[in-house]
Amino acid sequence: MKTTNPKPVIISNKKHSDRVEEIKKDVSSHPELYDVAVVKGKKDTLVVYKVKHLHRFRMKAIEKNVNKMLEEKYPKENFTVSSDYKVFLEAVRLREHIKSSDFSDQKAEKRFKEIVKMTEDMK
Repeated sequence: MKTTNPKPVIISNKKHSDRVEEIKKDVSSHPELYDVAVVKGKKDTLVVYKVKHLHRFRMKAIEKNVNKMLEEKYPKENFTVSSDYKVFLEAVRLREHIKSSDFSDQKAEKRFKEIVKMTEDMK
């Protein structure tokens, strides 16, 4: 399987980098997942992942387990969790835009909110 394994992205408050790395590590520890992207905005944290092919029949249960684990371990965070490939690609694109110097924090936060809204609209 081809993985991109993007580094976690923090849009506004850079002091949470350790927590975001830890969230990525915790989600990646699930054996049925193989690629995880984490984007931390001002208020929300977006966690998107890819599910291994043989486990795709249990995607709802996997998402429920990941959500439960994150809510228990990080009760103060507001998570949006998705296994949708399009959302994963948008999170990776957002990371690439942020790496380019001409993308401001305001633009990044606006795009982040659009991605979170897209995730909620799919449910």
